[in-house]
Amino acid sequence: MLVLGGMLVVGALTSGLASRSILSLTALALVVGFLLGHGGFGVLHFHARSTFVGDLATVALVVILFRDGLEVEWEMLQTQWHLPLRKLVVAMPLTAAIVAVAAHAVTPLSWTAAFLLGAILSPTDPVLSSGVVTNPRVPRFIRHSLNLESGLNDGLALPAVLALAAALSGPSNFVWWRFVLENVGLGLVWGIVVGLLAGWVMPSDRGLAAGIPAYQRALYALGVAFLTYGTTLVPPHGNGLIAVYVAAITLGIRRPDVASYFQRQSEDIVEIVKIGVFVVFGSLVTLGTLFSGGWGAIAIVLVTLLVARPVAVFTALVGTRTDFATRAFMSWFGPKGVATITFSLLVLAAHVPDAARLFHYAALVVFCSILAHGLSDTAGAEWMARHSERQAELAELAQ
Repeated sequence: MLVLGGMLVVGALTSGLASRSILSLTALALVVGFLLGHGGFGVLHFHARSTFVGDLATVALVVILFRDGLEVEWEMLQTQWHLPLRKLVVAMPLTAAIVAVAAHAVTPLSWTAAFLLGAILSPTDPVLSSGVVTNPRVPRFIRHSLNLESGLNDGLALPAVLALAAALSGPSNFVWWRFVLENVGLGLVWGIVVGLLAGWVMPSDRGLAAGIPAYQRALYALGVAFLTYGTTLVPPHGNGLIAVYVAAITLGIRRPDVASYFQRQSEDIVEIVKIGVFVVFGSLVTLGTLFSGGWGAIAIVLVTLLVARPVAVFTALVGTRTDFATRAFMSWFGPKGVATITFSLLVLAAHVPDAARLFHYAALVVFCSILAHGLSDTAGAEWMARHSERQAELAELAQ
């Protein structure tokens, strides 16, 4: 409580400076957690396999994914769907494959374990991406593309993670195609159904809804987020993360008034869960565990952030009407964070062979990504905004 309260106070006092510099509250939370955790003074005591850590990561993902889903615009979804689809279908598996080949080459991991690591590191993080996708100066189609990608790729990566983990654990009754059908398909169905019902239950400023204050409407939307995730825990199961994101998109399209109430009220809870997640994660790691993989672990970080993502995105966007700067921007803002840690904790809890090694590799990538992307999101968004403004001015002069 002391650390959380202190971080909120510091974040509020430095928010003006952060908006004008590379200062990042996310990166600061990570460093504070590291200094006060197992790798520093030992003030914070959490265990990577504890239910608290897993539940905190889940809550963070539910809140962030729901908020980002509400940001999706129906017009953009109809006209600008091809860029996120290309990145989900082409860039995401290509990222996993490049990471897997590199991991097998520089570490003792088997091919199956290397591809499991690639699947763990393939999704981008909606928590770290939120500073970019909510910046109105960044072009709408870029924010829309990054938003849809980070919102859906967590759930799409999960089947591969579970399938490869099952393969490493030995013979099992796991059937990958049935899991994908049930996990992804039912996740989409649950999301659409709950989103439609939520939009229908809340009437539009008449009858029961006439006297409902704004903050209660925002709480209604938040309740829908957790209700959606909870429904996927009841048979027939579906992917809760996909369901939450799809429910938010559906509710936002059907009831933009409810979405606007939640968006106005959600910044405080989003900041709380972000700080909590990264303080706890920082407290879990030590220098010894981060660099236990030696130069191989460092090579995986460099390949993941500087090779795999850029190569995959540039390949996926070949033939599209995007310039080099736009592709470079999308390539860089593919951060690794809560989803990757959640997947690696899931593998750790399942006692998969090489699970500890996989967790250490993933933790180092996430640690470096939080610092690198957390410190560059404000500057990067401003650079992209200035670039798009110059392009617009040149287009006007050409006319």
